[in-house]
Amino acid sequence: MQDIKKLAIEFKQCRKILLALGDENRQHLILEMMQMGECGGVRVGTITEKTNLSRPAVSHHLQILKDAGLIKMRREGTKNYYYFDADTEAMNQLLQMLTHAKHIMENLPDRSEENDKWRKY
Repeated sequence: MQDIKKLAIEFKQCRKILLALGDENRQHLILEMMQMGECGGVRVGTITEKTNLSRPAVSHHLQILKDAGLIKMRREGTKNYYYFDADTEAMNQLLQMLTHAKHIMENLPDRSEENDKWRKY
């Protein structure tokens, strides 16, 4: 039970990154940015051209990805460039939480229908 409580705390710490990655539009933005291959960053307009989203929607999703620590933004004059540079602490927390969850699941008893012990009558 202590492991589950610890996992719950870890899960709460990862909520921003999980929320950011859980949205289909943000997944699409990430994939498009990867396929562009621009290490120096891409502008909102360039990303908008590659998606069926409006410019404000792209900006909104980029802000969520930025707040989650998945991308960063650099400014050149009045131009903003978005690029991948994930916050290592946020990524480490996510990996730790997933590893912990995997460990807990691997040690759970068999609760499948084949196991009569867990069957409801």
